[in-house]
Amino acid sequence: MTLTSDQASGAGAPLTQEETIASLGHYDYGWSDPDAAGAVAQRGLSEAVVRDISAKKNEPEWMLDIRLKALRTFDKKPMPVWGSNLEDIDFDNIKYFVRSTEKQATSWEELPEDIKNTYDKLGIPEAEKQRLVAGVAASTNPRWSTTRSARTSSPRA
Repeated sequence: MTLTSDQASGAGAPLTQEETIASLGHYDYGWSDPDAAGAVAQRGLSEAVVRDISAKKNEPEWMLDIRLKALRTFDKKPMPVWGSNLEDIDFDNIKYFVRSTEKQATSWEELPEDIKNTYDKLGIPEAEKQRLVAGVAASTNPRWSTTRSARTSSPRA
């Protein structure tokens, strides 16, 4: 859960899930960069979303079949009743796949301007900038996650 500076010092009540989600795009302590890739990503997980993600990744048919079978199995599973309480998590409001809007850069000159500006704002030395280029490209590479423990659209016992 995200805390405000007042909450961190002990004042105020914890944020609700809606307040926490709303606060994720807001940064009180300086600057933030836009998230063009995240803005167009679909929320939730359904057969249509799985098919769309698989198509975007150019996966073979057998991989799509495995993913769809896993989704059907997941949908049949009951909500866990042990461990942490998961009933307030809105799993259908999660973006499970975000494709990078940029091609992978192999040199400082190929990096998008917003990433270069971020490096400059952070005060990263020129020598470090050259070394970090490969790491930035790797960190913007989309990943598919198939691990989910529950769904809250209808809590199951």
